[in-house]
Amino acid sequence: MLTLYHSTQSRSVRPRWLLEEIGAPYELVRLNLAAGETKRPEYLRINPNGTVPALVDGDLTLFESAAICQYLADRFPEKRLAPPIGTPARGLYYQWIQYAMATLEPPIVTLFLHTIRLPEAERNAKLVAEAHARLAPALDVIERALAGREFILGKDFTAADVMMGSTLGWARMFGMMDDARPNIAAYVTRISARPAFQRASAD
Repeated sequence: MLTLYHSTQSRSVRPRWLLEEIGAPYELVRLNLAAGETKRPEYLRINPNGTVPALVDGDLTLFESAAICQYLADRFPEKRLAPPIGTPARGLYYQWIQYAMATLEPPIVTLFLHTIRLPEAERNAKLVAEAHARLAPALDVIERALAGREFILGKDFTAADVMMGSTLGWARMFGMMDDARPNIAAYVTRISARPAFQRASAD
């Protein structure tokens, strides 16, 4: 039995979404971040970072949402949530997963912290301006990549869409995107309507 340690509105929505796409049975262990449940010794033995997600599959324990999603896509190859190894599509699959994590997410997190999360006295306007300057061209790259495509790799939904779509969805939810990028807007609307995403985001 797969076990996913999860909290709502966190990065653990990503592997939960992928598990729902896969349709395999799994146990969901909900943790309350505000109550400090991820910092308790019993959970730190599972994920020493004190964060979610964490996935336990038999003797294997994984943390980091991208790693878990890539592992799950390979764990269930019959679901075709990752292109075959060694193909050009597999290279692009890796590219977009890393792009979501390394290029897109950091400025979104900075904007979230310094425009929404932190007390106003702790917000840094310089960091906000720098984050906007980094986010805009990153979104432009994705906008062009999605032209004429249903999903980030083309016609097939993959774990790369979970990573990219969830990150773009957060940006839209926090008001970080406007109507100037119609391909992204349509993409986020399309994948957010998937039943698996709806189930993963329900609670």
